[in-house]
Amino acid sequence: MNKFRILIVEDNPADIRLTEVAIQKSEIDCALDVVKDGVEAINFLKKLGKYSKVNLPDLILLDLNLPRKNGLDALKEIKEDEDLKRIPVVVLTISSNEEDLIKAYNLHANSYINKPLDVREFYTIVEFICLYWFKVVKLAKF
Repeated sequence: MNKFRILIVEDNPADIRLTEVAIQKSEIDCALDVVKDGVEAINFLKKLGKYSKVNLPDLILLDLNLPRKNGLDALKEIKEDEDLKRIPVVVLTISSNEEDLIKAYNLHANSYINKPLDVREFYTIVEFICLYWFKVVKLAKF
């Protein structure tokens, strides 16, 4: 079976590393791609420029607080695109702002999860995300 692919959209190097380690600790065989802002995320997903030969992800982990194009704007663009809208997007953010939560779901986020401050709890949440999306849910392949 091919590896599952995850696109991590995150600008904080520490959070990127924590997410990578958490995914590696999970029992799910995943290939990871990382982009650091919303503009790069859209370029990656639309296979523009240096991303022309990438494989689309099976899952997107999207932070909201990003430079150049924030997570909500990137989410809107993803979910309005016929070729991308079926890719599940899990908003994984420090923001506990109720307005962000409502906006994310109105833009068709598949989940909204607050990043815990405790490292072990963070690992557990990321492992659960992987188990849910890759062991429980049946995903459409592109």
